Amino acid sequence: MLPVNPERFLADLHALRAFGAAGVGKGVMRPAFSDADIAARGWLADRMTEAGLSVHVDPVGSVFGLADGQSLLLGSHSDSQPEGGWLDGALGVIAALEVARAAVEAGGPPVSVVSFQDEEGRFGVTTGSAVWSGHLPLETADGLRDRDGESFGAARARMPGRSGQFVDPARFSGFFEMHIEQGPVLDREKEAIGVVDAIVGIRDMKVTFEGEQNHAGTTPMQGRRDAFQALSKFNTVLAERFANVVTPRTVWTIGHVTLHPNASSIVPGRVTFSMQWRDGDTDRLDRMERIIRETAQEVAASGGFELSYGPLLGLEPVMMDDRLRGALEASAAAEVPERWRVMPSGALHDATNVSKMMPVAMLFVPSIGGISHAFGEDTEEADLVTGLRVLAGAVDALG
Repeated sequence: MLPVNPERFLADLHALRAFGAAGVGKGVMRPAFSDADIAARGWLADRMTEAGLSVHVDPVGSVFGLADGQSLLLGSHSDSQPEGGWLDGALGVIAALEVARAAVEAGGPPVSVVSFQDEEGRFGVTTGSAVWSGHLPLETADGLRDRDGESFGAARARMPGRSGQFVDPARFSGFFEMHIEQGPVLDREKEAIGVVDAIVGIRDMKVTFEGEQNHAGTTPMQGRRDAFQALSKFNTVLAERFANVVTPRTVWTIGHVTLHPNASSIVPGRVTFSMQWRDGDTDRLDRMERIIRETAQEVAASGGFELSYGPLLGLEPVMMDDRLRGALEASAAAEVPERWRVMPSGALHDATNVSKMMPVAMLFVPSIGGISHAFGEDTEEADLVTGLRVLAGAVDALG
């Protein structure tokens, strides 16, 4: 197996955590294009150079460390949720860096590294890898805005060292992404490794109900066009209609809600909210979209609301490549026999976009308590090192 250095790997992982360290425990606040994110990517570029890789920052700010010639690509992302943990994405980037260093020290095989930009969706859905894969045109991405109204185009302009060219995907023979599970299964079952068989698909869009803003004390309940009540009714009816469509693995979330004018003595006249749903079956995702739109239309018509939608963003379910997945399974069986499993990913990852250009595979390590997208996210360091060794074993086997 490649001579990975666990101490060096863990030291770099903790060093990356210092960029945007916040909250309790090992919390991190490193949203895409924030000062902390830009500084972290500069630090990462230096580590890539020290490892003997050629640094390339693409037009959207994704940072590549390139080996010479044809190579395997390893990595993930280093941006975080607004309140996130130290491992989500960062683990895959630093594991990739350590495997690449070990490969250089051992004289091969060639390994390249990437940290994709805006995987966490400050502006879109896995924006950096979506643009690289061609799934999202750059001009469309530039028009996406975050919750404060800043555009992706304005944000990426702040990223130093950007090239005008994207890396040619033809230089890579495949992509491995190592990640925390972000769920409870491995931790609950006391298992060390999950080899992913498929990543679910996702749909995401904004919905707006426009009613009538008015005085909260003098406007009778009957006849109010209260935008929040429209949202409440929509949520209730939608859950009822989904009941006979979804499976236990299907999830949907009404997330970011903006209520206008958001004052205690005013009947709210407008509400905009995010509607996201995930499933492993494309037909079910499409059927859910039809139900969402039909339900929203009926709620709007029944209460006299104007209805509008933002753009529908999303990615299709993706199966992992048999050859790359097989290498991970063999490595897991050798490293932790009887303590690994094959499992789906309910979370979205950059591997979904990369699969449009090359074979991909993923492996998971446990998340303590299943916690992620929170300051309390953590994994035992022994499990992190086990994941590193399994990844290195798979890369070495593919040679």
